[in-house]
Amino acid sequence: MIKANSIFKSYKKVKVLKGIDLEINKGEIVCITGPSGAGKTTLLEILGTLSNPDPNTKTLLELDGKNLISLNSNQIAKFRNETLGFVFQFHELLPEFNALENVCLPAWIGKKNLTKSKKRAEQLLNQLGLSKRLYHPPSELSGGEQQRVAVARALMNKPKIIFADEPSGNLDIDNANELHDLFFELRDNTDCTFVIVTHNEMLANKSDRKIYIKDGHIEG
Repeated sequence: MIKANSIFKSYKKVKVLKGIDLEINKGEIVCITGPSGAGKTTLLEILGTLSNPDPNTKTLLELDGKNLISLNSNQIAKFRNETLGFVFQFHELLPEFNALENVCLPAWIGKKNLTKSKKRAEQLLNQLGLSKRLYHPPSELSGGEQQRVAVARALMNKPKIIFADEPSGNLDIDNANELHDLFFELRDNTDCTFVIVTHNEMLANKSDRKIYIKDGHIEG
């Protein structure tokens, strides 16, 4: 599902990633771990097409059989909207939109049918236990509820891969555990691949595989 070779990334003179090679299979839940500043989020952003690797003739980034290095920015944006989902630590919900509208955003960006989009968003929120919170803005939702809205948004376009950056880092233990269980339930029901950056050892140990990054390299 994901193949990456010779992934380098520098910011000015600072080398953050120093030649990453990895493969992730369809339906895997893989956690990327390591100390702060090791390059975990940078790698996630590159794998998720949110950032570009340094130019290198040997670099390969292939997701779902498509070589993204060969695509232009518009093609990558279309692929990202149709194939990938994202969950972030701080939810990134739009405060002026209610829960239902926030979940609809990826479909609206993809210019999908409005009525069908709202129906799917409502179904997702119902499945995630938020049937009574559809029309509440983020400010009226708890942290756990906001993160479930973010998960529903990530699922909106039926992605094949979900990238999550410290998704439970802002939650208490109970909500964090519920979110982790939800990821495994979603994987089992959809065969979606999850790539998660986390410092949460419980989540990392439950995952199918851990990738440990230190000083811009994969170790172990």
